Amino acid sequence: MNIKAAKGMALFATLLLVMVVIMESDASARLGGGRSFGSRGTRSYSPPATTYSRPTQTQQAQPPGAQPYRQPGGGFLRGMAGGIVGGMLGGMLFRGLGFAGGGIGGSGIGLFEIILIGGICYFIYRMVKARRAETVSSQGAYDQGGYQQGYAPPPRDFGRQYEPEQSDPLAGLAHIRQMDSSFDENRFNDNVMDIFFKVQSAWMNRDLAPAAHLLSEEMRAILQGDIDRMLREKRVNRLENIAVRSVDLVEAWQEEGQDFITARVYANLLDYTTDDLSGAVVEGSRTDPVKFEEQWTFVRAVGNNPWKLSAINQV
Repeated sequence: MNIKAAKGMALFATLLLVMVVIMESDASARLGGGRSFGSRGTRSYSPPATTYSRPTQTQQAQPPGAQPYRQPGGGFLRGMAGGIVGGMLGGMLFRGLGFAGGGIGGSGIGLFEIILIGGICYFIYRMVKARRAETVSSQGAYDQGGYQQGYAPPPRDFGRQYEPEQSDPLAGLAHIRQMDSSFDENRFNDNVMDIFFKVQSAWMNRDLAPAAHLLSEEMRAILQGDIDRMLREKRVNRLENIAVRSVDLVEAWQEEGQDFITARVYANLLDYTTDDLSGAVVEGSRTDPVKFEEQWTFVRAVGNNPWKLSAINQV
């Protein structure tokens, strides 16, 4: 293989690496990147209720293998990219070994190949970006991407399928009050707002220490993995003008000596990401506010104990 062909393959390998990085990276936008993650006990694999009313159906939890989990930059795009780049690599090897003409000086990679590779990179980037936006906005998709940050959740017994009780939240609250007569729903909603602001502030400052006592162990591990990635990339997700429009309790239940409450948070804010060095906006907008609804699940040991954020689900 001559020098020009070797240089061509080196350039191609560099561009291929860029495509892989684009396909595997996850954009961080607001707390947790706008995805669903965390633990809701035995209801972890059932979508939260959407209204403060008695559900009409009993939903059955499924083990992880039965759920259509989303992986960033899915197999279709990766397979398509592999097929395209594999064919191009074979073609360049074919020409580089002298079996065909072309390229600069008759061998190696030419201007046409460089332009074509660049076009493919841009095309894949646009497809991945569009697919992310579509997946994040879809309802009921439970993303366990946080587990990919190096945290392994405690094993659960899936020898039987859990059938979580989808009871009226009022009944769930009544059970909670049996062990904590001081529980007050309005005070709980105020507490949710306080935790919301404190955790968002810790996220923006890329330092979970001030809010660590407000997070379950699993949530701390997942969010810390996201923050570590932002620090490596030298980026900061800025959240400004946060306004919580409403907080509504949608689920309440007890299991295995723990209280669980899920609240729907409706809020808007300015959400954008900047580069540490230049200060330039690399994602989002400084001027266009974002409205969103999320369901935050809190857990505590049964009784008058502090609540901790254990899961966030997108609405």
